[in-house]
Amino acid sequence: MKHITKEKVENLTKKDYPLGSKRPDLLFTPTEKAYNDLTLDAALKGEVTGADLRISPKTLEMHADISESLGRTQLAKNFRRAAEMINISDARILEIYNAMRPNRSTKEELLAIADELETEYGATENAALIREAADVYERRGRLRKIEE
Repeated sequence: MKHITKEKVENLTKKDYPLGSKRPDLLFTPTEKAYNDLTLDAALKGEVTGADLRISPKTLEMHADISESLGRTQLAKNFRRAAEMINISDARILEIYNAMRPNRSTKEELLAIADELETEYGATENAALIREAADVYERRGRLRKIEE
């Protein structure tokens, strides 16, 4: 079954928010269930699983589009980075988070993480953020020092 999540939805604005109330026809779970199929009755029948209740990257992208239409570019970037992270394990996300704390990583280690995000997950927005952090940490002396 082909539905709207396979295509780019154009021109979402404030009038479409909240999507669950105003545009539920656009919302699908990562398991391809329609938003309107996520009912208490379906859950009681065992037709809804935990995987069905996760947000999809497409939904986050639509929220980014709405944010951009309101001039909230930083919020839109946050939604896009979140969409990229959907396919990264929680454990790996926590490892990356810890690696990004000041004085925890060398610049080379941070750049390797950025390369991993870009090549293994297609997470270009997150990779750019980590590269920017590596440069800022270098300027501010917040990189881990390698003992000689």
